[in-house]
Amino acid sequence: MRCLRVCSPCAALLAASFALLLPAVAHAQATLAGIVRDTSGAVVPGVTVEASSPALIERIRSTVTD
Repeated sequence: MRCLRVCSPCAALLAASFALLLPAVAHAQATLAGIVRDTSGAVVPGVTVEASSPALIERIRSTVTD
């Protein structure tokens, strides 16, 4: 059985890279789901929904419901 040895600075760099990239991957996979209904309770397609956050690069993200 062979053992791979990694120098301490390389291991620290690898651990720091992983720690920095993990939140970005998790954040990129976020979703928002729901149903748009009118006052009578009927489903309404074709509604523009906007989500805003200071964490978003474009500050506001919008989509049209189907």
